[in-house]
Parts: sequence; structure tokens; C-alpha cells
Amino acid sequence: MESNQDKILSSLLDEVRGARITGPSNITVKNIILDSRKVLPGSLFVALRGTQTDGHQFIETATGLGASAILCEELPANIYESTTYIQVADSAEAMGYIAAAFYGQPSKSLTLVGVTGTNGKTSVATFLFQLFRALGYRCGLLSTVQNQIEDEVIVSTHTTPDSIALNQLLAQMLAKNCTHVFMEVSSHSVVQHRITGLQFAGGIFTNITHDHLDFHKTFDNYIKAKKGFFDALPKTAFALVNIDDRRGAVMVQNTQARVETYSLQTLATFKGKVISDTLAGMHMEINQQEVWFRVIGRFNAYNLLSVYGAALLLGEKADSVLTELSNLKSPPGRFEQFHSSDHIVGIVDYAHTPDALENVLETITHLRSGNEKVITLVGCGGNRDAEKRPKMAAIACKYSNEVILTSDNPRFEDPMDILEQMKKGVPPLDYKKTKVVPDRREAIFKAGLEANPGDIILIAGKGHENYQDIKGVKTHFDDKEVLSEVFEKRRSN
Repeated sequence: MESNQDKILSSLLDEVRGARITGPSNITVKNIILDSRKVLPGSLFVALRGTQTDGHQFIETATGLGASAILCEELPANIYESTTYIQVADSAEAMGYIAAAFYGQPSKSLTLVGVTGTNGKTSVATFLFQLFRALGYRCGLLSTVQNQIEDEVIVSTHTTPDSIALNQLLAQMLAKNCTHVFMEVSSHSVVQHRITGLQFAGGIFTNITHDHLDFHKTFDNYIKAKKGFFDALPKTAFALVNIDDRRGAVMVQNTQARVETYSLQTLATFKGKVISDTLAGMHMEINQQEVWFRVIGRFNAYNLLSVYGAALLLGEKADSVLTELSNLKSPPGRFEQFHSSDHIVGIVDYAHTPDALENVLETITHLRSGNEKVITLVGCGGNRDAEKRPKMAAIACKYSNEVILTSDNPRFEDPMDILEQMKKGVPPLDYKKTKVVPDRREAIFKAGLEANPGDIILIAGKGHENYQDIKGVKTHFDDKEVLSEVFEKRRSN
């Protein structure tokens, strides 16, 4: 990842605390590299302790390829006079500050807003991106679905990229005259210092529920990770929290930022009320103004409220914001609707946590107009939090007439092992209405061909993803494409 201009090492270390430097600091740094195989003469190689490998093992390789400097927590056995070593307590934290300096502190010249929480991050960040473009600003987006600079789409591999890639993207956005950037802030990114060194204009908290315990180990650690984002916000920023979530107040206990709230249930800076909700749209009252929105569902009512609040906190006028918000559509794979010629409704949604699945199914329950069946197809990812698997199945059974348990992204686990764990959550009275179909394509066809006119099919878990991850290989698979095939087959039969 190259900068437009080489930097002198000493100029990159101003905010790095407690660094011990061995060798000259007036040397030129051409780029910052995490992968030792990509080191070139003049590179600064970062020895990062990751979850899979320890970068300290590759210091010798990086030095041999001509790295001018090494950032590390532990000095190697062999010290070379031609190389400068920067020893720090935490390589990831130091890398955040160094990357920001290397790319010219782009976040300080942008209005950067971060969105964190278990569910709703992608929708809120995407709605903000769409809204501010509609209001006439040039914008950037950093999300799970995709990174975007105005109309240019950049494939996203992580919810939040590493600090080098992140600052490079922000620098690109600034170079293309963006003024506002909206980004998802994952719990991983806080703990792993991917956002260290960035200056945020504001932070939004959506909600917090059961997720990522494979990484954080305890729910308390997960909460602390989310809270860490708000703890680090400057006095100049705003912290906008969903006060209906009982941990909303916890998030901002120690923040220096200006705290504001949004709610559907109690007094708040930004107060909303759902008047009516149908498959066609949602009628809401926001701060005593009635508006009709194209997006639907109570969960989206919260998302819209947070977007409205953030826009006003960024200085926009309420009337203009509500006008543009009323035209927005959901991001890909977020309660995305498809209709067959014989009036079956297919809904593809990214819901992959118990809370998200329950939100979507509760919305569908409220939208039902008569005796139509709800058929839910759901799976759980492999090598991820296993505790939620039986919960997901139990929730699907609670709200559905028929349930099909199937594969999601099994990764390196046996799909049948995952499904057996999900089956443990099926209540005995619901055994008859629950089927196990390991092949996801077959499962979607089964749901689509067995449905009757008027029925609603929910395909949950993968949403915007267009692949299945099986034993380290990502094979093309798109729920929306398969559902369209099924609907076409129904039409031709």
C-alpha cells in the first residue's frame, strides 16, 4: 500500500507512546506492510501478533527483503545496523497512529461518523451515506457489504479494515473531495486497534445482543469492546445512543463526547413512534412530524431515528433530512423483498444473530394479513459463536409455520454438526414442522416450490453475501439468485 509521498520515520512517531528506537529515525519509509512477503526496500514492516500467526516470526524475512524499519513488541535475536527497530508495548496500537500519520491524518480533514452495535450497523451507515449524498455532499462508505467512494464500489473483506487499509481508503476519499465518511465500527476493530489514530466527528450506538463470543469469550468483554469506541471519542464529537437498549447508558458512561439519545419508548432527544407498518412502507412520527418511509419494520424505525438524529447533530435541517429519508431503500440483503408471479413474498435478510432473526420475524408477524404461512430457512456459520445455534432454531420455530434448517457458511466445520446443535433448540411440539436440508440450494428450492400463493418465505443469515465458505474455499452462491430461479420455475410450471 503506497503513499503519494515517502515519509521520514521520525515524523510518523509523534503520537506513539513509549517507543524505544534502535537505529536512525531520519530514514525514509516508502510504505507500511503487514505481510512480510510483500516487503520492498524502504518498507516499514509491522510485526503483529494475530489470532493465527505472530508477525515476529517473519522479522528476519522482512529484513532480508530490504525493510528499512521494523515495528515490533519484542526485538529479534539478530539486530542489523542497516535496519531501524521501533519497540513498543502494542504493535497494533502503534500501527494505528503510524498509519494515520503516513497517510496525512485523513480523518482530521473529514467528517467521520462511526456506527457500532450488534445489529443495524450496515443499515445505519448505508442510510447516512445515501442521505448525505442526496443532500449534496460527496461521501465515502465503509461497511460489511462494501466500501464506496461516491459511485465507485470497493469490495469489502472485513467490517472494519486494518488501520493501514483504513487510512489509505480515507486518504483516497479525501483526494476525491469527499467531505463525509460513514463507517461501521466492529467490536473486533476496537480491541485490535484498527480505528486507533482516527478522529471521529460522532459515534452511534444501535443495540447490543449475543454475538462474537467466539472472539470476546464473555458478553462483558463484548460490551467493553463496544464501549471502548465511545470512551475514545473526543470532546468535539457527539455520542448518539439508543436509550431503549438497557446498555445504551453504559456505552457513554465515560465518554468525553456530547451525549444525545434516540428512542421509540421514552423521552429522548430524538423520539419516534410507529403509526403503521405494511409490506409497502412504514408510517412514523419523528419529533412530532409524520413521515412515510419505504423501509419497513420496527428495527428500521430505530435505524431511521439514529440517522435522523446524526444528521441534525451534523447541522442539517429537519425538513430536508426527513424528505430525503422518505425516499431511501434498504441496503442489499437487509429485508430485501422479492415477489413471485403467484404472490409469494420472498424476504432475504442478513439476520445471523438471535436478536436480528427475532426482529425480522416479529416484523413479518405484524405484516401478516391473514392465514398465509411463514416459512423460515436459516442456518448458522461454522467456526463462530456456537452458543447461539439452538437459540436461532428456537426463534425460527416460535414465529414460523414451517422451518428449514440448512447450511450457512460452514467454513471448517461439518455442516451436520452445526445442524445437530441447532436442532437442540427445536421444541418437541415443533419437530413435525421442522426439516433439516443441509444443501442450501436444495433448501431454498424446497421452500419456494412447496409454498402456496400468499405465503411468506424468509431466507435468513447470508443476505448480501454471494458466496458459501466451505473448507476455506468461497464458492459463488447467492440466496437472491436461487430464489429468483425458484420463482421463475413456479411461473413456467
